[in-house]
Amino acid sequence: MSETSGTPRRGSVRRVLIAVLSTVSLAAAAATAATLPANASAPTPPSGWSQVFVDDFTGAAGSGVNTTNWQYTTGTSYPGGPANFGTGEVETMTSSTNNVALDGNGNLLITPRRDAAGNWTSGRIETKRTDFEPPAGGKLRIESRLQMPNVTGAAAKGYWPAFWALGAPYRGNYQNWPGVGELDIMENVQGLNTEWATMHCGTSPGGPCNETSGIGNNTPCTGTTCQAGFHTYAMEWDRSTSPEEVRFYLDGVNFHTVKANQVDATTWANATNHGYFVILNVAMGGGFPGAFGGGPDSGTEPGHPLVVDYVQVLQAAGSGGGGGTTPPPTGNRDAYSAIQAESYDSQSGVVGETTTDTGGGQDIGSIANGDYALYKGVNFGSSAATQFYGRVASGAAGGVSGLVEVRLDSRTSTPVASFALANTGGWQSWRTVPANMSSVTGTHDVYLTFTSGQPADFVNVNWFDFGH
Repeated sequence: MSETSGTPRRGSVRRVLIAVLSTVSLAAAAATAATLPANASAPTPPSGWSQVFVDDFTGAAGSGVNTTNWQYTTGTSYPGGPANFGTGEVETMTSSTNNVALDGNGNLLITPRRDAAGNWTSGRIETKRTDFEPPAGGKLRIESRLQMPNVTGAAAKGYWPAFWALGAPYRGNYQNWPGVGELDIMENVQGLNTEWATMHCGTSPGGPCNETSGIGNNTPCTGTTCQAGFHTYAMEWDRSTSPEEVRFYLDGVNFHTVKANQVDATTWANATNHGYFVILNVAMGGGFPGAFGGGPDSGTEPGHPLVVDYVQVLQAAGSGGGGGTTPPPTGNRDAYSAIQAESYDSQSGVVGETTTDTGGGQDIGSIANGDYALYKGVNFGSSAATQFYGRVASGAAGGVSGLVEVRLDSRTSTPVASFALANTGGWQSWRTVPANMSSVTGTHDVYLTFTSGQPADFVNVNWFDFGH
């Protein structure tokens, strides 16, 4: 199918069929195997890891999910987003407990249904939090123990369950995929005994990440099939390695790794310099099932749920620590008024120069990879800032670009906002560039940092500020 630019495309239409077809007979043979029970709770984090999110899905049978943790995505698209979530899936997502409910035994059930007219409904839930990312120099692990819909063969035609994560800047935009990144931890189609894992990034179609396919791999479930029993699906995003990498696991076995040096620095930064949110859903039909026989038809059996025992997110601190106990600085700058770039408290590599921008004064220039400027005591208040705005210009040569980043309280902390910039038409050809930002309150030292895959100067900055 033809994918809509700017929309998340989970999984590949262009897969090698041999590995999948070899698993079909195994899936069919085990289709009637008994379902394993839920665990009492998510496993205790290993030494060195801390739990930053967990849902064990405990609660009364027939009740909905904990809406402190999750939000329902309903209908056939995001508000203002492309139809059918941009993937061609045919179901309508609902918040009904007919589609999304606890089973009373510690499991979440996401169940596709078909009405008498042949219309499909199903469920899709997303974490409210969008800030899941590794600390500087550390690791992030997102994992779930789940059982794919226990249906195979012709009865499974069109089924597309998934456990995945999207880059935070997608929420509220819905047109910036795949650049903001997507991490598919578990996907499955047509009841095959196969799990796919994929990273999406760059531009679509084609681009450095081979979209709409992405950078992916697949593996069969062993012991019991993916449909007949529970297995643990996980992703580790590791900033302690050089190059940085994202690893995918099935039952603790690493079967797919994507390294930062597989793509250019800007593509990687755009996909990873922000948090993520987690998604569970069962789609019916669409491009991915279409590559393996098509969407649901009259022989497809409704009512087979994705069964989820738990979802948890873990972090491991980097060698420089992760928590930090330094008290916030005393505020003396308003985050919501223009902060003149030349008013830095300290810097490395930048110089002040006269600007011809509106209002005159100075900007900072000669900025290249590794340079930074520090602005102490920026007060964001108690109502969270979610936007960053930079007044920037560039006369960089063709092919030269980089990232303007915002970091809080440490030059090496994880960026809370960033945008990429290339030539704007000249070193005094100014534009205001917006970027989504992880929610920030309170008072912080703000570092503007500059990252590029090459040593040439790539940006001037006149001022910056923040918004709600």
